[in-house]
Amino acid sequence: MATPPPHGTPLPPGHELALIDRELAQLDARRAYLLARRDWLLRLLPPPVPAPHGWAGHEPVPPARPNEASGPGAQNVLLTLGAVLLAVAALAFTLVSWGSLGIAGRGAVLAVVTVAALGAPAPLLRRGLRSTAESVAALGLLLTVLDAYAVYAVATPAADGTAYAAGAAAVLAALWAGYARVLPGPVVPLPAAVLTAQLPLPLAAVAAAAGPVGTGWALLATAALDAALVLLVPGVRARAAVSGPAAVSAAVLGAGALLSGLSQIAQAGSAGAAAGPALLLAAGAALGVGVAWREPSATAASAAGALAGVAALGGTVRPALAPDWAVVVFLLLALPLLAAVRATGLPAAVRRGLARAGAGVAALAALSALLPAVGSLGFRVVVLGEVWAATTPSREAYGPGAAAAVTLLVAAGAAGWLARVLSRPEPGVIAVVLGWAGLFTAPLLCGLPVAAVLAAQLAVTAAAGVCALRLGRGPGYAAAVCAALGALNLSVAALDGRTATFAVFGLLGAGCAAVAARRPAALPVRAGAAVLAVGYAAGVAAALGALSGLAASWWALPLLAVPAAVAAAGPRLGRVRLPAEIAAGVVGAAALLLAAWPWEPARAALVCALAGVVCAGAAVRAERRGLGWAAGTLFVAATWIRLSASGVQVPEAYALPVTLPALAVGFVRRRRDAGASSWTAYGPGLGATLLPSLLAAWGDPSWLRPLLLGLAALAVTLLGAHRRLQAPLLLGGATLAAVALHELAPYVVQVVDALPRWLPPALAGLLLLVVGATYEKRLRDARRLRAALGRLR
Repeated sequence: MATPPPHGTPLPPGHELALIDRELAQLDARRAYLLARRDWLLRLLPPPVPAPHGWAGHEPVPPARPNEASGPGAQNVLLTLGAVLLAVAALAFTLVSWGSLGIAGRGAVLAVVTVAALGAPAPLLRRGLRSTAESVAALGLLLTVLDAYAVYAVATPAADGTAYAAGAAAVLAALWAGYARVLPGPVVPLPAAVLTAQLPLPLAAVAAAAGPVGTGWALLATAALDAALVLLVPGVRARAAVSGPAAVSAAVLGAGALLSGLSQIAQAGSAGAAAGPALLLAAGAALGVGVAWREPSATAASAAGALAGVAALGGTVRPALAPDWAVVVFLLLALPLLAAVRATGLPAAVRRGLARAGAGVAALAALSALLPAVGSLGFRVVVLGEVWAATTPSREAYGPGAAAAVTLLVAAGAAGWLARVLSRPEPGVIAVVLGWAGLFTAPLLCGLPVAAVLAAQLAVTAAAGVCALRLGRGPGYAAAVCAALGALNLSVAALDGRTATFAVFGLLGAGCAAVAARRPAALPVRAGAAVLAVGYAAGVAAALGALSGLAASWWALPLLAVPAAVAAAGPRLGRVRLPAEIAAGVVGAAALLLAAWPWEPARAALVCALAGVVCAGAAVRAERRGLGWAAGTLFVAATWIRLSASGVQVPEAYALPVTLPALAVGFVRRRRDAGASSWTAYGPGLGATLLPSLLAAWGDPSWLRPLLLGLAALAVTLLGAHRRLQAPLLLGGATLAAVALHELAPYVVQVVDALPRWLPPALAGLLLLVVGATYEKRLRDARRLRAALGRLR
């Protein structure tokens, strides 16, 4: 090993570094030798050899196997199994072997075993055996149940079993509670006493044949005792053992009592018959609110109590009212509960529970009234089966009357008050929807005359539109949706008569136009109003067509006035221009469909031409240039329809109306953009005429069409060469060559027939030899031709 130099005589750095490297190399060689020796020894001795005692610390120690069960866990399992086996043995002895002993023997055995099982936990707890004491105490409680059964079987076998069970349950509950107080160590006795205490009163009511109301009182009294246990039991340990079972039992039994009272009050046929269940519900209401008053987390108890109180008060007057007016009464009884949101003097649990109960009753009442009201509006669809027939459905078809409207309006008022108190948008939205539904359906449900119904609903729709402009986002949008739904429903109803149609459509269209023009309003509201305004204008136009007595296909002419008016307004529409133009486009498409059915070429050509005029007028503006394509298509379609109706078979008559405008547009494009390609500017127009004419010329035996087409193709070719334009040059040249080939084809056929059969192959071979010999020159010529064509536009 290299050692550091003595102090005062340091080595040069290079020399010292060489020594260190040499020592490291020796160490690596020694380590390699030892590893090789170790491998040889392992191969020589396959079984593992125990290391000497001095090297035991260097061998890896295998990890200890973890315990699969802890000591307390195994102890609890054993104790539980032991208690179960003893309980089974006790049951078997009591049920099977009981008869083999005398009276003294039976009593002695039960007394000794029970006293031993109940007394054994005390010394076990002093020795620290808590789990064992818990198991033995549970066994002792079970033995007391067996004692009660034994007493019944021996002493009072003729007594009523249900009544005896009620008394025995009360005695056992008291005995177990006292045992838990005397011996506080075990946990089982106190919860067992609480659960057993749930049985005496209900069993006594059943034994006494108390009926549903009496049983409900027993359940409610037991629930009250449970609530008292939860709220009043002193001591942290006792409350922890009692609160869970007692709270669950109170909730279950209290719910059973309230359900019993509700079922009986719903079946009552008079106020006297409803008095008993109402008193039970009132007691349940007092219990629920009282529990919430003492317990901050008992919001559900407060809500249940409030609902029970509403049911108790409303149930007494329900038999004297019609079902729809009974809903109004329940709603009015629930509204004071909503005021609890501002009652700062009440505990928080009581305040929340009362408010939620009132909101729940109000929601159910509103829903029960909203469904038939909406159904009455949907019944108006029958008018579409016979328009302008004045066959308005009768009042009986609409179902409930004024009570549904009153319910909706009262609920809307409550929601509006909540929106103002809570400063939240959700109650405001509910108030708008319910208020609109109540006001809109009230005239219909009350059976007013048709004119009065339409006038009132027009006023409600206008009010909803005003609310949409003035309210905030949530309520404002809800009002806009309600106004739109009301307008559509009112429009369907107005189709029952001519005067109503024009009056309602006109007023609604004007109102929608006014909303669309109001600048401060929200854009979605204005856009929807603009669409509806266009739709109502189209409806008035169609109604005018129907009033004139013309066939439905001729209604397309007045309908086209709507997109024409929208196109004329253009930029003056502002931010609602796009939705208005989309709606106008839909109206124009509907006009085209009307004109096409039933098919009449003259009318269809006229409508297409007029629609093309409208699109062309809109395309004059720079931001709507794209409509020029629609205008051109409509013009071409109108021309073709008219030509087809006139029996014209010449293809140029169909192609030239496309070619001339296309060439004109291409010419304008080239003037504005000199770098534009001739294929883009003139290719579509020239191809639209030259290709159909060429196809017709090949099948035409006359000489006139090929001559005229050839002259036209020659002119196009010369013009392309003169203007250095690629598209006219190539299209015209190709057409001219095709026409020439068509004209020379008969003569070529005659010459080929006159020549010997071997001459064409010989000429083809000679041509290939010439081309092959001058291949490089031909290739240069082709490149020059391509370059020359590439320089053309």
